[in-house]
Amino acid sequence: MTEIRTPRLLLRSWHDADLVPMADINMDPQVMRWIDDGSVRGLDGTAEDIERWEEEWDEEGFGLFAVELLASGELIGFTGLSVPEFLPEVMPAVAISWRIGSPFWGQGYASEAAHATLEFALQDRGLDRVISINRAGDDASENVIRKLGMVTERATNHPVYGYPLHVHAIDLTEYRA
Repeated sequence: MTEIRTPRLLLRSWHDADLVPMADINMDPQVMRWIDDGSVRGLDGTAEDIERWEEEWDEEGFGLFAVELLASGELIGFTGLSVPEFLPEVMPAVAISWRIGSPFWGQGYASEAAHATLEFALQDRGLDRVISINRAGDDASENVIRKLGMVTERATNHPVYGYPLHVHAIDLTEYRA
């Protein structure tokens, strides 16, 4: 698996020691309010998530990176690429996403990690197009999406939970490294 270094972050594979800090992030209602039905996830759910993310690396050649602070080695969340099968109307597609623990919000980590991931997708993995899907009203994610240079492609509704979603996209011809 690829590792990516940014000025402040290391995007890397998952380690056994990441389970508890990632579960702490997943158990924070502030973090999870924009994810699925807003339910928090404990250790078991987080372990299943990490296993699924690692399998995607094996199957697709991309997946979700653990995001670590270079200065401290602390896990602050994830960023990466996945196939958004839950939303058939956008398929075929690869989506960029991130989840950062609330103590690390407002410091530009999500944007820094997402920018590095987008560059990885378009330059290293040779993808021609990447999308991002966010829940309407999630202004922090909208801000990261704008910083990536993505443009709104469509509005739709979550097929299971019914709330409004925004789908954004960028293609290789629009990307500026």
